[in-house]
Amino acid sequence: MRAALINGKEALRERLTAPSQVQQTMPEAEMPPYMESFLARLRLLVGVPFDYLIPDERLLPAESIRFFFLDRSWTDRLVDGAIAVGKIGTREQAHHHAIHPAVRQQLDLTERGVRDLQRARGGAFLDVKQALAKKSAGVITGFLLRSSAVSGWPHMDVRAYDRDDMPREFDPAASTDHELPKLRLERLSPSVLIALFEGVPKMVMCEEPHHGVQFGVHEDKGVFSVFRRSDVGQAMVDGGGKPKIVKVPVRKSNHRVVAVADLWRQMKSDVPANPGMPQQTGSASFAIELLNLPWRQRFQGQGGKPGMTGIGAFVASLTVAPQITDADFQVMVKSLVK
Repeated sequence: MRAALINGKEALRERLTAPSQVQQTMPEAEMPPYMESFLARLRLLVGVPFDYLIPDERLLPAESIRFFFLDRSWTDRLVDGAIAVGKIGTREQAHHHAIHPAVRQQLDLTERGVRDLQRARGGAFLDVKQALAKKSAGVITGFLLRSSAVSGWPHMDVRAYDRDDMPREFDPAASTDHELPKLRLERLSPSVLIALFEGVPKMVMCEEPHHGVQFGVHEDKGVFSVFRRSDVGQAMVDGGGKPKIVKVPVRKSNHRVVAVADLWRQMKSDVPANPGMPQQTGSASFAIELLNLPWRQRFQGQGGKPGMTGIGAFVASLTVAPQITDADFQVMVKSLVK
């Protein structure tokens, strides 16, 4: 049998003195588009079993919402696991560690286009990829909502803002300037909704879909009222920034029935004292005053619970692993982890 052209020691010495396997002038191969798209979806938890997100149902009870930060280290390990399939030798393992920073940097860009791909916006994968801004990934936050509102309003509108003083009604200019990019908004089941945002929001709004114009009044402890609106439908406010309220008259025979004619006469008499209100010359101007915008739930601030006004609140922080101070409980826990 002929001797080998090179032995183990010589091969190792040659590898150490010339570690590159290809010429430096050769272009580096990129990830295939289908692989890059798949890994970008993993970074946003697409396809991850729900049991990995909520291991116990009590963590997300019915009619509840849970806000969270997405652990980048956890998602990077998820990508590592997908890439490491079939790598059994030291050479493959070394290659995996060498390309990991480049893969992570590329996925930081690609994950921003996953939502456009899911919504069939922006064309093919390569078109979306080229349109992405080349900047490092920021903090990703989100929430899980389990509620009958998810099944009742399948196309619920969700927006997150980097400021907590957004107007009560939708303002396109403010939305464009201060809205955080949505990375994912998807129903995981008929009653569970997941949302991911790029950045840390100071206010999150969940709103009924704007499918049509609705008319109605507000009720508070048996008293009906409407917002006094301008000729473009915006709610008018007083000097303190609070909406101007008009009490709605009702029929004497039935306090649950609106006296429409009396309300119209009241609106007509309010026009001179409120510049900007439409002149009550017919049904169109009267309908503007009775606009009932979609229901909205706001979450903002720190502490507190959602109230009847539609204003919720964030929890400032959540202790994941609280320190155990009870001596007997410490002994029990230590015995379980041995």
